[in-house]
Amino acid sequence: MIQTNFSLLHHNTFGIDVKASRFVEYSSVEELNGLILNGQITEPYLHIGEGSNLLFTEDYAGTILHSRIGGIEVVREDTETIWVKAGAGIDWDKFVAYCVDQGWYGLENLSFIPGEVGASAVQNIGAYGVEVKDLIDTVDTINIYGEIKTYQAAECAYTYRDSIFKRAEMKNVFVTHVCFKLSKIRKFTLDYNALRDEVEGLPEITLPIVRTAVISIRKRKLPDPKVLGNAGSFFMNPIVSQVRFKELSETFPGMPYYLQPDGTAKIPAGWLIEQCGWKGKSMGQAAVYESQALVLVNKGGATGSEIIALSDAVRKAVYDKFNINIHPEVNIV
Repeated sequence: MIQTNFSLLHHNTFGIDVKASRFVEYSSVEELNGLILNGQITEPYLHIGEGSNLLFTEDYAGTILHSRIGGIEVVREDTETIWVKAGAGIDWDKFVAYCVDQGWYGLENLSFIPGEVGASAVQNIGAYGVEVKDLIDTVDTINIYGEIKTYQAAECAYTYRDSIFKRAEMKNVFVTHVCFKLSKIRKFTLDYNALRDEVEGLPEITLPIVRTAVISIRKRKLPDPKVLGNAGSFFMNPIVSQVRFKELSETFPGMPYYLQPDGTAKIPAGWLIEQCGWKGKSMGQAAVYESQALVLVNKGGATGSEIIALSDAVRKAVYDKFNINIHPEVNIV
């Protein structure tokens, strides 16, 4: 389906009212390939998921592509592991719920993250001690020339909230399916303090209970985009060197941190922002969320430029106080 002068208001969770010159949706690899071969996808173009990690600053004078590819398929399994392939257009949380219902372990900590399956592999989403890169087996793609390729997880260059698919030279590559390697054996990741506290004292820990706990935490911390436009965590948590971490710990003894395997330390960006006094503060219709300083919100009618101005002010405050640069996690268009 091709539509022109298309409003993107309901295709970005920030609720920014911008338009795309053309909007194209497809439901299969074959349909997308047909659009490519018929010259229907021309520069400039941008492939989006649910728009939960995007901030539009102006109308998009080009083609927005959106996948509706569905389907969940068990590719293979053994006594301990199951490989499950899902279409890129499937709602992420519905896919997680399906896996939990099937008794497959691994994705439960990533419950209630907005977006779609394809975007999860691009963004390397993560929460509560789990990153999706550790559960991805392969990523199926097609490029603007109609060439189909499957990437092994090791080829995707996954790092914190990053992958090969976010590179400028890969913008002509579209994710069509993602295959996940999940466990049939009971095992949980409960290292994250808030999650451990949520399930502590319960007589039994099960997949549905962990999923419910994660959803409960996220609902308390993050605003509903239907009420307050937002993209979840706006900033990535900065990772500092061992030397810098030691200096910060001495200057700010109450600073929370998460030690990384390589000896570096991840510092919660929300804590840094809160220490700078920005939690709950506004600039026009853009604001730092009152319950979680990591989240920037649209109080109603904010433009993308207003959100950027707030982001810049917050980043400057953090740098001035801590000499740490924090970077947006969202993609700015």
